[in-house]
Amino acid sequence: MSQSRIYQASPVQSPCVGFCQLDAQQICVGCHRSRQEIAGWTRLTPSEQRTVVVAARQRKSACGAQPQESKRGLTLVELLVVLAIIGILLSLLLPAVQAAREAARKVACKNNLHQVGLALHGYHNTHRSLPTGCIEWRGWGDPPTHRQFAWSAFLLPFLEQQPLHDRVDFSIPFDDPRNAETAGTRLQVFECPSVPETQQPRGRTDYGGLYGERIVDRDPEDGLFLYEHSIAFRDVRDGLSQTMAVAEDVGGPDSEWINGRNVFVQAHGINDSQAWIGDNEIRSQHTGGAMVLFADGHTKFMTESIAQQVLGSLITRDNGELIPNENL
Repeated sequence: MSQSRIYQASPVQSPCVGFCQLDAQQICVGCHRSRQEIAGWTRLTPSEQRTVVVAARQRKSACGAQPQESKRGLTLVELLVVLAIIGILLSLLLPAVQAAREAARKVACKNNLHQVGLALHGYHNTHRSLPTGCIEWRGWGDPPTHRQFAWSAFLLPFLEQQPLHDRVDFSIPFDDPRNAETAGTRLQVFECPSVPETQQPRGRTDYGGLYGERIVDRDPEDGLFLYEHSIAFRDVRDGLSQTMAVAEDVGGPDSEWINGRNVFVQAHGINDSQAWIGDNEIRSQHTGGAMVLFADGHTKFMTESIAQQVLGSLITRDNGELIPNENL
């Protein structure tokens, strides 16, 4: 009498959810067995089932583990919604990115003036005075042989620019062709990173020395950088921490580190739109104010809201004004 055998189905059996074509066979994308293997599964011995399972696992990478589903594109409404969301996110993100970049540029500008402040103190320690604001200034009708070198050119050795200083021929005018190559050298310490790039024949400076002011009195020669005259710290009777030495002068005429015209008399407020663009004034590309350097070496972002009388008092060196602490 023949004895029938009953085989229990292997637990690896999976419901068929779709087929893919592989080597002329239709393979289930769920269990990776062929149609013939699925149809005869219950008739296989356990060893044969294991053989089929091993073969199915080898087919898995070729056929894929998930059923292929039809894909559809976005509708017009869905696309518009996505674009609107992206636009909102960008409108929120871009101002934050721009503000972060400007904050970094402002820090770099402040560091530039800090380096200038250290150089001024180094110069003073060596020469017992600050550098002259301008030597042989060319006034109206003066001959072009006047050399007109700026305080910032004399400061070069104290800004770690001794080789550049040695290349300047101070015996001839600053704009003599023999000084052209040297004068064209750009120095990062004199350039505020917030200022757009410009093309000019000589190296740019965005910082000017304060010759004086015309706000609290009519004497314009009450600052620290004068023509043909050097000021010592002992002359600053208002106090070094209460007297401005250098400030941003962006967009002024002849803004060149070698040119003695980068000293100026302040007559308006900071970033004042009423100030004549052809005159040097405290101006910057920063929003809401400008960076300034005090004679003691500390730097400050001076806001546009500062009262003009206070601003003028901070520029004078020996007028004896009383200045509120919040403005220092």
